[in-house]
Amino acid sequence: MISLTITEVKSFMAKLLTQTTFDYFILKEMELSTFISFTINGQLNDSFYTKEELEERGENAHNSLWSEVRSIAYSMIKGNKTPLSLKIVFQLPRPLCEELVQQSGGRLKSEEVGGLYLNVRFDKSELHIITGTAIKTFTLDKTLEHEWDLQVKMLLKEQGIAFEEE
Repeated sequence: MISLTITEVKSFMAKLLTQTTFDYFILKEMELSTFISFTINGQLNDSFYTKEELEERGENAHNSLWSEVRSIAYSMIKGNKTPLSLKIVFQLPRPLCEELVQQSGGRLKSEEVGGLYLNVRFDKSELHIITGTAIKTFTLDKTLEHEWDLQVKMLLKEQGIAFEEE
């Protein structure tokens, strides 16, 4: 787990809300405080979809992707005032998580990994990204955690997002 401070908040928010930078991530939850508080649970309401539509969604049958919610989030945030706070929890999709498990070369098996997370927190004009790794079994092997931290830093650098590691 690492904590990164985003040094150019306005630039990051533009990439988060108006570009496809984070579109492939699963949205686990979002909390936004502006003139009122909004809470979004990334879990889809299965009853809204037909059986065929859920089958078409495949791996993401029960979870929403950021790409599906981004424009809604943007409409809640846009305006003349900065939000009081914002919290978003992203999860790396399962196929990409499994790929990273293989790439890391550690001893973990894909089924032992509960998820790889990216927490975005904005509060009091400061924006932080905190990585998280959920492992279902006890292990002292931190190879996957270190690889995930490295991948997040690489993603931010590739996207031109300035940060400082705490």
